Amino acid sequence: MTQALHKPLVILSGCSGGGKSTLLLELARRGHTTFDEPGRAVVREQIRTGGTILPATDPVGFAKRCIAQAVVHFENAPADQISFCDRSIIDAISFLDHHKATSDAITATTRTYRYADNVFLTPPWREIFEADAERTHSFEEAVAEYERLAISFPHYGYRAHILPKIPVAQRADYVLQVLDDR
Repeated sequence: MTQALHKPLVILSGCSGGGKSTLLLELARRGHTTFDEPGRAVVREQIRTGGTILPATDPVGFAKRCIAQAVVHFENAPADQISFCDRSIIDAISFLDHHKATSDAITATTRTYRYADNVFLTPPWREIFEADAERTHSFEEAVAEYERLAISFPHYGYRAHILPKIPVAQRADYVLQVLDDR
């Protein structure tokens, strides 16, 4: 049996277009180690190479690539300080659950790689949501994704904190305050 790896890697997740990447940039600006969203990296690579491992055409392949990238982020996160990631292994597994494509082997990664207990979810926020070349789904699809994630994180033993809809500097303060109070 593989021993679980625990790191103070804090997950920023939630609704697509809810401000995760902007918050991640603010935390990096404040000196924290950060890791970008695996899904966007996979989509960019597939668009650049003409590949088809995309959420709409190959959801299982896409999620597996996201998990692999999230594992790399996890393994590169410092063990002795808090760092932050935009999405996680749990996000990819929730996506697979939605497509009825999870397996015991994939779910086992949640026991092997354990993030910090506190997870921060960006709620749906229509006023800042924007579709782009990498985020092609609708706001309604993003809300459904958020609702799945709000169930998935507690299911896997994480404490989900809903981020308030406030300016990014205040959001970063909120995250850091919650982590100080742990």
